[in-house]
Amino acid sequence: MSERENILGRIREALKVSAPLPGTHGEPVATHTVAESPTSHAREWLPLVGPSVEAQFDLFARNCADLKAGFQLLANRDELKATLAKIATAEKWSRIASHDGELSHFASQSLGLPVLLTDKGYDVQALEKCDAAITECDALIAQTGGVVVTSRSTGGRALTILPPHHVVVARREQLVADLPAAFALLQKKYAPDYPSMISFITGPSRTGDIERILVLGAHGPKKLTILCF
Repeated sequence: MSERENILGRIREALKVSAPLPGTHGEPVATHTVAESPTSHAREWLPLVGPSVEAQFDLFARNCADLKAGFQLLANRDELKATLAKIATAEKWSRIASHDGELSHFASQSLGLPVLLTDKGYDVQALEKCDAAITECDALIAQTGGVVVTSRSTGGRALTILPPHHVVVARREQLVADLPAAFALLQKKYAPDYPSMISFITGPSRTGDIERILVLGAHGPKKLTILCF
């Protein structure tokens, strides 16, 4: 038997054994009832989150700061409009990209700049030339400072990746406490027909591969700004 056949044989043998569900730690699946799913005990080992909305927004803000993401909690749409205009002026935006959502439409149109929509066909090179992307999201996670996006909620896959500045516009009620709550939200919203892309964004793109020096914007947006009202 050749080495190749030996390796393939071991792979075939391994595939006969079903992998445990996440969170079961190898326990038989039968021991988990519907009421006690494999994720039921997740909160026992995840970081604690405060019970009040105020505490959760405070935790989210602190996590964003640690992740080098900008976060502003605004009072209303007028503040959202003014804040976006201030950012656009400071960074000298000349064109932006967005998608056809109710909140993203309001935000992008308020700037009076050329807008590239990515919901349908678009020129990738035109998207690369945009100064920023304005998108909605599925949720904000207090526990991690992360933003949950999908290919359906943000106008496809490329919009949150190519432009150098990703601006997320969100509503206060989109904040969830922790990761189990985020997964439950996605299941309720999309199951069984899940989007082709689900992403948990935690800060701007970064890498520390070279001499462990943190570099932002290596594989995606260099800046992430979250505006919530």
